Amino acid sequence: MATIAVQEIRPPTLSATSDPPPIFDGTTRLYISYSCPFAQRVWITRNYKGLQEKIKLVPIDLQNKPAWYKEKVHPEGKVPSLEHDGKILVESIDLIKYIDVNFEGPSLYPNDPTKKEFGDQLIKYVDIFTKEMFGSFKGDPVTQTSATYDYLENALGKYEDGPFFLGEFSLVDIAYITFVERFQLVSSEIYKHDITAGRPKLATWIEEVNKNNAYKQTKPENPQEFVDFVKKRFLVLVSRKHEMATGV
Repeated sequence: MATIAVQEIRPPTLSATSDPPPIFDGTTRLYISYSCPFAQRVWITRNYKGLQEKIKLVPIDLQNKPAWYKEKVHPEGKVPSLEHDGKILVESIDLIKYIDVNFEGPSLYPNDPTKKEFGDQLIKYVDIFTKEMFGSFKGDPVTQTSATYDYLENALGKYEDGPFFLGEFSLVDIAYITFVERFQLVSSEIYKHDITAGRPKLATWIEEVNKNNAYKQTKPENPQEFVDFVKKRFLVLVSRKHEMATGV
């Protein structure tokens, strides 16, 4: 089923000087950061199911967080979090599953037991995937991530009834795309490497997901921000280790 296309103006980001919304007034709210790939997963799910009017976006400035967010919403001050039915729910994978099951709109998980089992397997692997990607920035990302991207390429070849992991667009695609596209950009800009080279199914998958309005509306306005984050967080560390090891 095609995504429900609803154009939405992005609400302003709330910072330390911003007043809180009327928390627990019965409104369902999704607290996000526009630059966070974890929060983006839940935002895509909400959009795909056409819940723009049912789940209100509340963007948070993670660099200048409002004190009320940590006090009243998420004790660790992280995003995403979902305010629903008088409680706060957290963790992006749990939230995309929760929204899919508890809200109206097209289902994002198959009824077929074989596909469901494979989907569960892929969703469990996504944490390994992200850890391996981030870990590779401390060494040789091109070599260290090759087998990981091959895993995705092979997984995309399991079903022939569509270009996505389970054939049709699902929670599995949402779980991976927000990180794959960021890692693709880092790989291209910093390491001059194309992660889709020799992986035609991965290339097609990225292309097809980018046709999805639910995803397109959530893409970062400044994708370079993640590249800069990797440079500052990892490449400076690698450079320092090299200097200590060589004395140069």
